Amino acid sequence: MVDIAIVDYGMGNLRSVQQAVHKVAPDASVSVTDDSQVVGDAKRVIFPGQGAMPDCMRELDARGLRQAVLDAARNKPFLGICIGLQMLFEHSAEGNVPGLGVLPGEVVRFASELRDAQGNKLKVPHMGWNQVHHGDHVLWNGIAQDARFYFVHSYYVRPSDVSLVQATSDYPQPFVCAAARDNLFAVQFHPEKSAAAGLHLLQNFINWNPA
Repeated sequence: MVDIAIVDYGMGNLRSVQQAVHKVAPDASVSVTDDSQVVGDAKRVIFPGQGAMPDCMRELDARGLRQAVLDAARNKPFLGICIGLQMLFEHSAEGNVPGLGVLPGEVVRFASELRDAQGNKLKVPHMGWNQVHHGDHVLWNGIAQDARFYFVHSYYVRPSDVSLVQATSDYPQPFVCAAARDNLFAVQFHPEKSAAAGLHLLQNFINWNPA
């Protein structure tokens, strides 16, 4: 049994996630795996992802990982990253595809005409460092309010249950960038690319023992 399984369904920035986890938990056994049995047996699961939602859902099914990911999201400490947040919701406007339906809500695209307070046009995808306004979940322990994290995305989640929201960021309007429930925590940004604040969040996840 491994301590931490990083789910490999062909779509994630897996090595940088693995390296970041090794940095904060050098003694933990970490497996980058597409084996549903390994995911099922792991003590904790990290579900990263990047790319297009339809491709991600197709690859998840093609590798026989859907049920293992669903079980992990419901039963053990689970961290979703980027697409790994979006896929937890019921439906995505990207490709008009259903997600895993673990959390209620949808995934929507940033408007094509975004402008900042000075009237400058903002690009989509939203890419770069942005402040995160976080809640009081234990995974935020030791992380400063409005700490900056690294984002790369054109879509964002819109939960239908406000109690799920654990952080927002602005581009230029507030959007949800972290959601949590019970044993599950998921973020839109990339903690593995977010310097000290990102490593701190990963450390908090590895030490997290949800009731």
